[in-house]
Amino acid sequence: MRLIFAYIISSINYVIMTLWMYVFHILQVLAYNLFGYSAHKKTVELLNFILIANMFTNFCRPSFHGFKKIPKNVPLIIVANHQSMYDIPPIVWGFRKHHPKFISKKELGNGIPSISYNLKKGGSALIDRGNGSQAIKEILKLGRNMEEKNWSVCIFPEGSRSLNGELKKFQLAGLKTLLKASPSALVVPCTLDGNYKLHKYGKFPLNFGQRMKYTAHAPISRENISDEELLEKVRTTIQESLSN
Repeated sequence: MRLIFAYIISSINYVIMTLWMYVFHILQVLAYNLFGYSAHKKTVELLNFILIANMFTNFCRPSFHGFKKIPKNVPLIIVANHQSMYDIPPIVWGFRKHHPKFISKKELGNGIPSISYNLKKGGSALIDRGNGSQAIKEILKLGRNMEEKNWSVCIFPEGSRSLNGELKKFQLAGLKTLLKASPSALVVPCTLDGNYKLHKYGKFPLNFGQRMKYTAHAPISRENISDEELLEKVRTTIQESLSN
């Protein structure tokens, strides 16, 4: 009975989500071409707020913690764990005052309404995972924009999603490149807790009635510490705040 109910409400969730993504794809194009970056940014923020609110369709209860305490008008390197395709909206919305960007595989730059357009026009880096020099070049470009425009970038050092919520090994390469490209950026750990529970039955249907907790932790100092030690501190902070 629970599975049948999950199919019903997940179908409603998917229909609503898909409709909004197509609507906001058009709104993004209009905002970007008619009014520029700021209007486009606000459009993306509103879309992600709606996507988070749509989780109530599945009787889920997202909550945000610590985001208001993060310093403004300074670039951030947001280091987050990765549990689900639904990790992006809380980061966009929670860090909306910090202009969050992403490092994404280039395949996501085409074919996905709203998402692909935002990745291409919003300032994120689209990288070719099979071309190391291209990837480094794009990340360095993003780092320069962070310094010049006080942007922030989110990276998922696990690389792929954790299917059971357990924290996987962190990879250093992406963070190391960003640290070099943006020497003034603060490193902010971010814990996404509970999103993996949405996928009890796989991508469809979504599980329902889950609590999702999103936490922005205090920045970690970069002074007198190696990149490896910094990454381990970030990982420990996230690990200690996970509920599983």
